Amino acid sequence: MFRRHHRQLRLLFGASDSLLIALAFRLAYLVRSQLGWLEHNFFIRGAEIAVLLGWSMLVWIGLGYWWEIYDRIDASDPRTILRDAFQQCLLGSSLVVLFEYSLRLDLSRSFVGLFAVFTWFLLCLFRLNAERILAYARRGRRSYVMVVGLGEPALRLGRELEDAAAYGIRLTGFVADSNGHPEAPEIELDARYPVYALGALPELLRRKVIDEIIFAVDSKRLAELEHVMLACDEQGVRTRVAVDFFPHVNSQIFLDRLGTCPLLTFSATPHDEIRLPVKRLLDLLIATAALLLLFPFMLAIAILIRVTSPGPAIFRQERCGLNGRRFVFYKFRSMCENADAMRSSLEHLSQRQLALKIPNDPRLTRVGRWIRKFSIDEWPQLWNVLKGDMSLVGPRPAIPEEVDQYQPWQRRRLRMRPGLTCLWAVAGRDAVDFDTWMKLDMEYIDNWSLALDWKILVRTIPQVLSGRGAH
Repeated sequence: MFRRHHRQLRLLFGASDSLLIALAFRLAYLVRSQLGWLEHNFFIRGAEIAVLLGWSMLVWIGLGYWWEIYDRIDASDPRTILRDAFQQCLLGSSLVVLFEYSLRLDLSRSFVGLFAVFTWFLLCLFRLNAERILAYARRGRRSYVMVVGLGEPALRLGRELEDAAAYGIRLTGFVADSNGHPEAPEIELDARYPVYALGALPELLRRKVIDEIIFAVDSKRLAELEHVMLACDEQGVRTRVAVDFFPHVNSQIFLDRLGTCPLLTFSATPHDEIRLPVKRLLDLLIATAALLLLFPFMLAIAILIRVTSPGPAIFRQERCGLNGRRFVFYKFRSMCENADAMRSSLEHLSQRQLALKIPNDPRLTRVGRWIRKFSIDEWPQLWNVLKGDMSLVGPRPAIPEEVDQYQPWQRRRLRMRPGLTCLWAVAGRDAVDFDTWMKLDMEYIDNWSLALDWKILVRTIPQVLSGRGAH
């Protein structure tokens, strides 16, 4: 499936949720109005209806995007659809209750219950039939595609096109990427497809319906096929070039421009121009609120550290940030004053080959052992988040000496702003071995989204409060 089909499906399911929520709201209101024996004179003013309905749509659709429900509706089995809709309605209706309670609207509980039940029923009814509805909507909207190339990349692309048949994509044949007659008259995948000579392409464009042509050829052949691309462009046929011959296995590929110069860009880390600034804005808002809320407690902890052991309350250390930028990293001091001087004599006790982690570290103070257990020592890093050195969620910042020992693939974790927590924190914190830690950071980078950040933040809270996995 082309990426545009994913976007279209998400928009379609989000819009359908909005309509079904509005219908469920209306049905619940009508039914509840007729149940006078429960409570007389049930009535919601027009302004309150608009606010509640708008909030309900925002919550339900937000949960759909957060849980990636809209990405799998058309391919899910009935049990998954019923479960997803139930979870969405359960949490959605709970947030509606909290919202109306904060606004003191005093809604009828039976109305909220009816609203949740009707919404769940309508969402399930639509989603269970989504595949048939989409198939009907796609009738007459087929896209006919030809592939230039006969090698393995072209065959692999042909199989992908066959898999996308449910989205109206039809593979109509292959074109040899060299002059002369092709060796075989057809190619057999799930179906049989004719193979045309390259010289026959202009005639094919005139007499056949061809919406797109995809070039899946060796990179050395692209320059020689320029006249073919120009012929397609002249007739308004969309052309694409498969670029899987480039060795950027971890990269996302997109076209950019510098002035009038087009650039084919490979990015092995997130580059979204909208979501990354939103991530930064959320970091600023949450870090500011957290610092204001925690300031009295942080002051008390700082005093406690100074009183119980000699040395400063705040530990400062140089760490590596985004793309290796150096910055000053802050923590509450949890070790004795000369902890760095003792490091070399204790390295043999570390459970990790890098990133020194010693169970029952003898350098820890009494207060330090306690604040580490519950990650209280990390609170000053909210200032790093506010400054832009760190994010709330991201790979942990390493010291330069450790980074110097990284293998090449491990250095990719530096390509995203470091954070207070990440997947390793919800997978066991200090109990996670070094290789697993690195792989979890790569998994986070490769699958990053705002929804993933929120999931990690929510799951980190009980992990930290329990004190599990902390050394």
